[in-house]
Amino acid sequence: MRRAAGVLLSVCFMMYGCAAVPPPTSVPSPASPAVPKQLQERQVLVTLAAALQPQWASIAGHLMDTYGLAQTGAFPLLSLGVQCIVLQIPPERSIAETLQRLAADPRVESVQHNQVFQGLTTTRNDPYASLQHGAQAMQMDAAHRWATGKGIAVAVVDTGVDTEHPDLRGRIVRTVNFVDGGEQTFAQDHHGTAVAGVIGASAHNATGIVGIAPEADLVAVKACWHPTPAAREASCSSWSLAKALDYVIIQQLHVVNLSLTGPPDRLLARLIHRAVAERIVVIAAVREADQTWGFPASMEPVIAVAVYGRPLLSRLVGGRQTTPLQAPGDEIVTTVPPDAYDFLSGSSLAAAHVSGLAALLLERDPTLTPAHLQTILRTASQPLSRSVSPAPAPMGLVNACHALAQVLAGPGCP
Repeated sequence: MRRAAGVLLSVCFMMYGCAAVPPPTSVPSPASPAVPKQLQERQVLVTLAAALQPQWASIAGHLMDTYGLAQTGAFPLLSLGVQCIVLQIPPERSIAETLQRLAADPRVESVQHNQVFQGLTTTRNDPYASLQHGAQAMQMDAAHRWATGKGIAVAVVDTGVDTEHPDLRGRIVRTVNFVDGGEQTFAQDHHGTAVAGVIGASAHNATGIVGIAPEADLVAVKACWHPTPAAREASCSSWSLAKALDYVIIQQLHVVNLSLTGPPDRLLARLIHRAVAERIVVIAAVREADQTWGFPASMEPVIAVAVYGRPLLSRLVGGRQTTPLQAPGDEIVTTVPPDAYDFLSGSSLAAAHVSGLAALLLERDPTLTPAHLQTILRTASQPLSRSVSPAPAPMGLVNACHALAQVLAGPGCP
């Protein structure tokens, strides 16, 4: 398979991780100017199989006529070979009954709610490098002797990013927007800018901080949005995330950072499985104090990341009890718009640390599969304690130097 050379929420920084995801009925009214069409009320996503491609347009029209629905969007998911149409159910019709009828229609491959996803965090030469305690604990200085992420494409599927931030200027090699009207606020978006800074802020530029992978090629993929420019919360939908993940797969990017959480989603799960099958590393933030870890962190092929030092819940993954990886996520100094820095906390930032580290490992060994890379990261994380309990010991802080030393099979760490 040909890989790219060079260059998947709502999002809020919460001190204790991710907030619970509201059900579809709690989505803000479409009359609100802060709600783009990707998250209007009473929307469902319907996929049509590739074998029916010549009839896609006519089937969409027939579905609208048969069930009394309005079409609000349509787009192909090239990585799955299907057409996705977005239909809106009128207020006088039952959502559950309409979903049931659509699911029974032989022309429909799949149907689901357009769901809400939320992200995770709260406020509270490179002059701020000494404040990067998380990177120091991961032994990033030692790791950067061997790799900086050069040539590895990392997709930040999030809100937009301040591409002209002094520590991100030149680090964002490509931007793409999947939110209606999202171009207008792209550079003002807070969450994506913070995540991008942790992953790939410039090094040796006498400015700010140093990213985990300061020479990785960052691709800012906007699938989420803030209700106002000053808001820390953000939202995204099944619709916008599906388009974002499809883009990542078609472009053959190397790593996908998903600092978000939400309910289980069949369409997004299909796309994530396809991404992993294409050897794309998928990294997601864990919803803390939740036995399921939240979606998509709950998926077996996804590298799930929690904040180091916080209580963790183990879960059954692949037939065995396991705990997520742990990375720095408390009081992390990172980039925020415009041209500023702030201390933020949450598993969004923990996931970003691991996405950067994945880029370092892939730089040194591009043949690593997502499963092999996850094994390396787990081996490089020492349990916090030895216990006689049959439950798995929590993972310790992932160590970047030890992870790279495994790949290079030779160099030692301080």
